[in-house]
Amino acid sequence: MLDAICELETEDHLTARTTYSVFKFQQLPDDDIERLRQWLICPACGGKAYFRKASKDGKAACFGSRYHQADCIEFKPSAQKSREEQDAIEVQQQLVDADALMIDFSRKPRRHSSANKAATASSASKTAPTSSSMLESSKVSVAPSMDAQVQESKTDYQVNTAACTTEKRVPSQGLEKLLHSLLRGTDLAKSDLWVYTDSERKYRWRAKNLFVNFADADPLDNKPHMYWGTISHTDPTMGWLNPADSKDIGIPIDGIKQPLLAQFEIEDKRCFEGAGLILFGKCFWNKEKTRKIIQLWNNDLQRIFISKLED
Repeated sequence: MLDAICELETEDHLTARTTYSVFKFQQLPDDDIERLRQWLICPACGGKAYFRKASKDGKAACFGSRYHQADCIEFKPSAQKSREEQDAIEVQQQLVDADALMIDFSRKPRRHSSANKAATASSASKTAPTSSSMLESSKVSVAPSMDAQVQESKTDYQVNTAACTTEKRVPSQGLEKLLHSLLRGTDLAKSDLWVYTDSERKYRWRAKNLFVNFADADPLDNKPHMYWGTISHTDPTMGWLNPADSKDIGIPIDGIKQPLLAQFEIEDKRCFEGAGLILFGKCFWNKEKTRKIIQLWNNDLQRIFISKLED
């Protein structure tokens, strides 16, 4: 997108709308860019938008959005879009067919090199998942400390004490496809389907209670959740991630920065801008109670996934 609208609330509680061209926006002082970038929307459909700075290798600055409406004139199909839509279709079908769902935190994300992007897009329609393939389950690697630390109210979460579970159709799914399905608007975040977060099927949650968008994060909720949304930008040192979905949330990554950057092949701050994010963690206030903090569970890199934008 070459243009984006910045919506700001005035002192009179009115909404001030300013349209910026990407050329004008990138010339603003850095402080103004950081202040305004989380208030951008698509001028055509009103979806949350992001700003990406020009890259060192010559890629131009741009606006974009992961929340375009399907009929938005600014929305351009791509290989990445085709993959994400296919992931959403697969997860949506699992919501219909399965008795429960198991999160496979150990499942490795797919690699998408520039050489195979075209092939991925062209073959997407040929690789639609079958019911049998979607219902195959794989072992899940879970940090040992999770079982000992998770405490849930019975309304949102259950500990299964039965010798065996009654569900027969329990497919497993990795964070990559779960995130893409959420970004693409499936019913996952409001589903009553049971979702297991361990391979022994001991801890289960209703999907609607487990998956929480960053905008709905509650620091008074003692329970961990699968928080998801998109990243607006990072701080100058890349020690904090700032979600686009909420202006008062920070996600600390300083303690895991180097392995995180290596795992997701992140070269600079621009790689974070506009990226999708899902992580298992807890939300709480900072000491001053002015900012919400979402902490990755045990700093376990298996419990976070970042979906970078492809240039």
